Amino acid sequence: MWFTYILYSNKINKYYVGYTSDLELRILRHNSGWGKYSSRGTPWKLVYFEKFASKSEAIKRENQIKKKKSRKYIEKLISFAEGRPE
Repeated sequence: MWFTYILYSNKINKYYVGYTSDLELRILRHNSGWGKYSSRGTPWKLVYFEKFASKSEAIKRENQIKKKKSRKYIEKLISFAEGRPE
């Protein structure tokens, strides 16, 4: 199982989009300062994710989100997900 995820940092008021096969570990790494960009924004909060069967699908979705270069688009995804029943 692979994931495309979006994290939010209240500290720097930014979103981070990525992909991983271990969502829990990846969030722990972001919050432990692993990586130059993510260390500035700790603590990060998971605000959105999608599941995929393959790594290539997760990377493709990550790139789709990033290519939009739109905070409004990301916030719309998050808002839509919050309204969905689990």
